[in-house]
Amino acid sequence: MKKNTSSYEGLQEDIRNLKTPKIEVWKNKYPDKNYTVSLEIPEFTCICPKTGLPDFATIKIEYRPDKYCIELKSFKMYTIFYRNIGIFHEHVINKIMEDFIRACKPCWVRITAEFNPRGGIKTIVTREYKKR
Repeated sequence: MKKNTSSYEGLQEDIRNLKTPKIEVWKNKYPDKNYTVSLEIPEFTCICPKTGLPDFATIKIEYRPDKYCIELKSFKMYTIFYRNIGIFHEHVINKIMEDFIRACKPCWVRITAEFNPRGGIKTIVTREYKKR
């Protein structure tokens, strides 16, 4: 049986170059301490690149700051940016991870997105990073 994937071709060709808002940071005064910051975005929204319908998710981020911490207002504006972006679930988390690491260079970070069911399937995507 031949797979028909042509309807998805080209939808995410340039996703790695997507220009996103800057995530601001502030200087951590306790970089020598081992502590974790947890963020939760319960109303994350993006668009399905195939159907144009909205996708809803809860995104959870846990990270251990190094020299910088994420400034929350700018991060909120960053996440709102995705409301009008057609992007696959898997790409959302990879793009957020890349931008998060670029902004604050954490010791480690784990990002998990739990997307609401679509077509009877709930999608959970997790990515982890640890500084070497």
